[in-house]
Amino acid sequence: PFIWGPVGGAEAAPKPFWEDFSRRGKIYETLRALAQSVGERDPFVGLTARRSAVALATTEETAARLRFLQAKNVRIFSQVGLSQQEIQQLEKSPPPPELPIRFISVGRLLHWKGVHLGLRAFAEAKLENSEYWIVGDGPEKERLEALATELGLGNKVHFWGALSRSETLLKMGESHVLLHPSLHDSGGFVCTEMMGVGRPTICLDLGGPATQVTAQTGIKVAATDPDRAVKSLAEAIVCLASDPNLRSRLGLAGQKRVREIYDWDVKGKFFAELCEDLIKEKIG
Repeated sequence: PFIWGPVGGAEAAPKPFWEDFSRRGKIYETLRALAQSVGERDPFVGLTARRSAVALATTEETAARLRFLQAKNVRIFSQVGLSQQEIQQLEKSPPPPELPIRFISVGRLLHWKGVHLGLRAFAEAKLENSEYWIVGDGPEKERLEALATELGLGNKVHFWGALSRSETLLKMGESHVLLHPSLHDSGGFVCTEMMGVGRPTICLDLGGPATQVTAQTGIKVAATDPDRAVKSLAEAIVCLASDPNLRSRLGLAGQKRVREIYDWDVKGKFFAELCEDLIKEKIG
């Protein structure tokens, strides 16, 4: 049986969020939307979808496009996974100090990663004894630094630049909450890693993060427009900053979810059982 996937790439930044993008960012999104449209019209892509026994989509957005392409059996299945050794390593992260409450964003500093929304939300939250750490580098760094200054965040925001994976994991372990307002991630690997560390995540209800983060492991915010998203992100920041018991409960649930769903051995069993079921259906 032909199993297609996990397939991703149909995610897109909602149009209202384009107003915050630089000229370069708007050009990028326009070209990306064009490439997506051309790809969908490729007859071989349509043939692939129709011939698949099962099409695995990494996100709800991609699942919708696979159904449009007439894939018969579409299921959500993340391409993100961790080995048992990695899971055990993440679970050994010591708890962060009680204060200051630290929020962290990790990833390339690109317009669609939404770090500008995180900065605006952190400023709106007006928290005492708090910090916002940003790990990563990219073309948006200067704009983000200027925005942090404009918002009066001063030394509450720390740009750490690009770090090694081990250094990044240490920073994540020293933080209390992952703030990941990405606008079109098909994966969002850092969300899974942060769950493994035992920390909650705040994200937009979009793309890969929306499939990984649940109400039991973090807070998802509707991505209607920038102002409302920032307001909701700020409310989530205040909620988690003020409730250590909630953070602990969400963190433990995240670790449980990683062990049950994102362990590569578990994923391997899923594929083995899926193949077996499809073969039985075909024989039957």
